[in-house]
Amino acid sequence: MSESLAGRHYVRSFRLSCCGSLSCLSASLVILSCCSVATDAIAQAATPPYQSRRIGDPPWPPSSNAPPLRQANGESVGDAQPIPIESTNRQSSDLSADSRRSELYDQVDADFEYVDRLGGLVKRVARLVKPSVIHIEARKVEKKQGRSEAYDEAGAGVVVEIAGSSWILTNRHVIAGAELSEIAIRTDDGRKLRPSKVIADASTDVAVMKVEGVLPLARIGRSNSVDIGDFVIAIGSPFGLSHSVTFGILSARGRRDLTLGSERIELQDFFQTDAAINPGNSGGPLLNMRGEVVAINTAIASNGGGSEGIGFAIPIDMVMRVAEELVRHGKLRRGYLGVTLDPDFQTADSLRTTGSPFGALVKDVRAGSPAHEARLQRGDVILEFDGASIENDDHLVTLAGLTMINREVPVVIYRAGKKYRTTMKIAPLN
Repeated sequence: MSESLAGRHYVRSFRLSCCGSLSCLSASLVILSCCSVATDAIAQAATPPYQSRRIGDPPWPPSSNAPPLRQANGESVGDAQPIPIESTNRQSSDLSADSRRSELYDQVDADFEYVDRLGGLVKRVARLVKPSVIHIEARKVEKKQGRSEAYDEAGAGVVVEIAGSSWILTNRHVIAGAELSEIAIRTDDGRKLRPSKVIADASTDVAVMKVEGVLPLARIGRSNSVDIGDFVIAIGSPFGLSHSVTFGILSARGRRDLTLGSERIELQDFFQTDAAINPGNSGGPLLNMRGEVVAINTAIASNGGGSEGIGFAIPIDMVMRVAEELVRHGKLRRGYLGVTLDPDFQTADSLRTTGSPFGALVKDVRAGSPAHEARLQRGDVILEFDGASIENDDHLVTLAGLTMINREVPVVIYRAGKKYRTTMKIAPLN
């Protein structure tokens, strides 16, 4: 597979859318304490030769030689017997059960305070960021069997600062195929706007739009500010319901080689989330719990067209790298190494060849390319690129394609049983 891989595809936003416990121990201690108190009281009331019972002594009633029990005023109680221990145990057990329930309620109250604080944080983040999220409707025309059919596609976007000015980040597939005049934007406060400029990149499915007017900016985070299991918040327009908020966790990172539809997304490095994402969420932000944008929601895996807990979002570091290129240069200037890679080189091959589960096998090196200048050869296995362990050919293509032009990048290769370090100066892909 060459560096300009055929790539993967995403689906439109309205299809596979890019869119023995401590409490028991305490109860036992209480019961034993009650039993001990009852026995001691009887022993203290008795006089010699009557003694308190020991383990192995015969059960009640005591022998006829024992002196009669007397009330506190000295009067005899006759044949009255001590309160059975079983009855005392039952009362103590009831008290212990009530005590345990009380302890559990106290724990629930404490847990509720934590959950309530978390819920309050989600609400504050939503209120903070919603004004920066916009609803997009694009009227498109599709030709079928010689006839033109118009349809509307809904999505979302988020206002951020790029190259010193405010722009709207979204997915290319949300607005692709629509004339500029057919793209409508609605803000959280109800304003209706039209973009004055749209720039998009098909290889990453990233687009930026310029609008006139003052819109609040969302704060940009870093892709590495969230890890697997961290809470995340998604805002978008599922099924056209603008500014909807959902909540979940980051399920995975580095999802690549995804078949996402009929159009090409060559450079893939998705986050996976279980936050509910549906058709219409495409282009909306995925937020960390600080209210920072950490990804742009793009696609879902679904059998029925709705959320099934598997959504994909483009990490914000990748999005901003592309967006800055689009704003400054009008297109993404992709990095180029000048190698052809073997797409059939798998983890088992890498383990057998290099002893490492990572790597991309070089099939060919183009003369005069950065790889040629770095003295790479056919049969080399590229293990690391700019400090990142290479998982496969797609991973290397994505990393190289998003590297700044003319930047010198450290590379680790495996050749003939040894590892070598070299440096490549990234060239633009023509």
